[in-house]
Parts: sequence; structure tokens; C-alpha cells
Amino acid sequence: MTEDRYKEACALLPEALRKVALGVDPPRQARTEELRLRVGRPLALTLPEGEVSLPGPAVDSSDLTQVLDKATAFSRYAAGETISQGFVTAEGGFRIGLCGTAIPEGGENRGLRDITSAAIRIPHACPGVAEPLLPELLERGRVRSTLILSPPGGGKTTLLRDLVRLLSQGGALAGPMRVALVDERGELAAVCRGKPQLNVGPSTDILDGCPKAAAVPMLLRAMNPQVIALDEIALPADVGAVLSAAGCGAAILATAHGASVAELRRRTVLRELLESGVFRRAVVIEGRGAERCCRVEELL
Repeated sequence: MTEDRYKEACALLPEALRKVALGVDPPRQARTEELRLRVGRPLALTLPEGEVSLPGPAVDSSDLTQVLDKATAFSRYAAGETISQGFVTAEGGFRIGLCGTAIPEGGENRGLRDITSAAIRIPHACPGVAEPLLPELLERGRVRSTLILSPPGGGKTTLLRDLVRLLSQGGALAGPMRVALVDERGELAAVCRGKPQLNVGPSTDILDGCPKAAAVPMLLRAMNPQVIALDEIALPADVGAVLSAAGCGAAILATAHGASVAELRRRTVLRELLESGVFRRAVVIEGRGAERCCRVEELL
């Protein structure tokens, strides 16, 4: 299944680069997290242990143009808003990060031109990965607000996505819950032309591409969620969004970069969030790849 996703990602590449990428042995294909294209450099793979360049032609600007055309179905205008934020989501749930020359207007960025780099992230949906954690995150059939943490690339988004799916569909431990998903960067549900490309459950309402501080009040007013899920708490505005949601009675599921709860307490913004008492549980993800494991801590 993971190798299939790799091959789907390769379909976004121009023919010469696609042949190079498909020449990679299957075990390495299964472990690849991203395809990296940089003008003047060979195609590279991001693996759990680091980045590896592949033998083959150097990427040129026309290669990046072809990737962007395929990702947007030759309609860059329709994807202009996310391109201005540095990414585009392709059919199949592939989020493509972009770098190039910003096009400023009125103090804001309205787009990118002369694309110089692209990172095609391969989503690794792992149905059931959150299931062993559920008993520790539920109390009397209700989910407790939980913060998921790991260093970058540790699997936070994958775990959060599966937790949303499980709570949304319900099961033996709890019935289906109304989940509101704030997918600010398009990585959780990977909405493409109005349709989520990744399974986030039947009772999940998705607000795509909206900053958390604006999204949370909208969802509270419009959707009456029992659970609000959001990715990567990092800014003071993100903390304010979480506090406003908790004050309205919704359980919060969120992620943050960090190797431990102690590390988060050393950061001003996240220390404030932990001291607020909103989160009752922390899931700490340790290790990478096959060595990855999760443990649940109770936050007092």
C-alpha cells in the first residue's frame, strides 16, 4: 500500500524524473516521506534517516512547471490562494510545498513565480494506528482534550488524522462524535477541489485553509462540534483559539513540535497553554519509522 502511494506521487513528476524515481528499490519506496525537487540539483528522497539524492538529470525550471500544472490540473488560478501560502494539494492527498520568488502586493504575498523548489509529501495513512491509545484518552465515553507531540516528522499528523477518523465513526468504547477539523495547511484531510482525499471519518466537518484563530469561532458558531481537531500549535493566536474552544465545552485534539512535555514547558507560548489546564492528556511519540512508539501522559 505504501509503495502504491509512492508510485502515485511519482505520477506528478515529468517523465525523465519519474523513471529515476521508479527505479528505486521497493523497500526504499515504502519508507520515502517526500520527493524533493530543486533547480540545478538531482531529484532527492526524504527518508526517516535523512535526505538521499538519486542519480540522474538535474531538475530544471520546466520540471517544476510540469509538476505544478499536473497538481493543479492546469488551473493555477484556482489554486492561487494556497500557492500564495507556499503549497498546493494535488488529487490523491499529495501536499506539495513550494519555494520561489514571492509576488508582494499591499504588504502581503499574493503568489509565487519562478518556482525553484518543490517538496511532494507522501501521506502515510495508517488506519488503526490510534486505536490502542483510545482507552487512555476516553473517560465515560467522552474524549479528554489531548496534545500530541513529537519532533518534526515524527508522525503527529498521521496519528491525529486517525484519531479524528475513529472518534468520528464511533466504536465499542464511544458512539460517533461530531468532529470539526481545522485543516489550515491542507495536510489532515487533503481537500482537493472540494473533496477530502484522506479518510477523516463520516461525522467530520472540515474547514480547509483557514487560520486557526479565525476557524475555531466559525466552527463553534456553525457546526456545534463535540471535538475540535487542529494541527501544529505554535503561535500565540493558536493558543487563543484553543482557549476559546475549550471555554465552549468542546474537547480539543492538537499537535505540537516537541520531544517531551518538559520541553514544551520551556517555551513561553506552549507553557501558557499547558498551565491553562485545557489539555488533560499528552501523547508523546518517540522514535522514527519501525522504531516509533507512543506513550500517554496525564497532565495535571
